[in-house]
Amino acid sequence: MTNDPFWRLPDVPTFELSSPDLVEGEDLPQWARSGIAGAGGDDRSPALEWSGAPEGTESYVVMMYDPDAPTGSGWWHWAVYNVPASCTSLPANAGDPDAGLLPEGAVTVSNELRLKRFLGAAPPAGHGDHRYYFIVNALDVTAIEVPEDATPALLGFILRDHLVGRAVLSGLSRTE
Repeated sequence: MTNDPFWRLPDVPTFELSSPDLVEGEDLPQWARSGIAGAGGDDRSPALEWSGAPEGTESYVVMMYDPDAPTGSGWWHWAVYNVPASCTSLPANAGDPDAGLLPEGAVTVSNELRLKRFLGAAPPAGHGDHRYYFIVNALDVTAIEVPEDATPALLGFILRDHLVGRAVLSGLSRTE
């Protein structure tokens, strides 16, 4: 049985999400693995491009999630909210706060390691393939209110009342 990370979420229209750095269902680049968590990478987020968001989209929330982490709740690697509707792409390494590549007004919440940045893939040794979902949620409001210490799971709960569309791109990673 495979964990479907969307099975209890609202059914909403989908739109397109792509990346020049990632092919759907293929391995993530080595640089998108985690150096912070000891997986030999650089913790760089891939470039993301999206189109076809539903009418009425006023902002986006961008996330990366591993539903295959052996935690019972998966593992949140990255979450950014209040991305303006005029933004339809993020450049590679936008998840590094020191790079300054997120659009004005966008806010990053802490990942599972309590870092406000992109954390690359780092599946446990011998645990097999892990799926990494890049998700762009389209919202019907220009901004949402999220507590400073919010987790990505709380962000997901807050956004669900404003969700009008979802775009998904996934990649794989494993540790031998």
